[in-house]
Amino acid sequence: MALKDGANEKRVLIAPEISTSGDHLGKFLSLRHPKSGNPTCYLLSNGLLQELQWLKQSYGSWFLGEYVCEDGRLYTATPVDPVFILLPIFDAARLKKQDDLGKFRQLEEILYVDSYPEYRSLLSIADRSMEVVCDVKESGSIKFFRLNDAKVLRWLCYKVQRVRQILPSLDKNYAARKEKDSLVDAVSVVGEYIKEEPWLHLLCDELKLDLQAVNGSVDNSTTLITENSPALFKPEEEKNGNDKKTPKTGRQTKKPKMETDSRNIRDMFTRASRRK
Repeated sequence: MALKDGANEKRVLIAPEISTSGDHLGKFLSLRHPKSGNPTCYLLSNGLLQELQWLKQSYGSWFLGEYVCEDGRLYTATPVDPVFILLPIFDAARLKKQDDLGKFRQLEEILYVDSYPEYRSLLSIADRSMEVVCDVKESGSIKFFRLNDAKVLRWLCYKVQRVRQILPSLDKNYAARKEKDSLVDAVSVVGEYIKEEPWLHLLCDELKLDLQAVNGSVDNSTTLITENSPALFKPEEEKNGNDKKTPKTGRQTKKPKMETDSRNIRDMFTRASRRK
């Protein structure tokens, strides 16, 4: 899915044998997946970071120029917000201990990751994108960054609200979902790009959601009053140093059981992508 705000909804098709040396195509990067930590391929092109995904069709074939891909394999490149990708790196780099806030460090230090030298290709992206979730100090022309947990939490709440607004447009069955159910689904989607500890756990606490419901381990029961959800995160305010505290949710109510004919959120994304 596209987690980058304002990103073009078009999907980019890339042939399996594509050359990684073509500058016009951008640069291919091997980075860690923000949730699993596994090596994942990304495409950096014109300042936009995109996640590459391999799709294996069980039927048919594709014409890619004059080449026929007989087994139906193709790759899609989907824009992703670089903050998701950089969050675990910045979290570890501050060397936080217990109640200590951690250390301010330069981007060159933060993006020096053993066995993953291509993180350094994200220097320019990190400089302009991580300010919304970091405290920043400047000494002359040098910037020092330190991740701020409160800012990360507000940013995650903002992402959840954005996903929640978009999901109903993907599938008519999803559009009929109850508002409380849609919040759980939105958090589940965002949760695919963040670690359970501490971020998903903190996000669920902030939104008064059951972590097991978000992970799909139980019958998606939740205790959220949607009209009292946290105020929307505003990136422009974060860049201006606005550090207002996010209001907590109010009273709670038990969420009714999910409709038995509702469809899996992953299936909805798959169908929506095929229609584009």
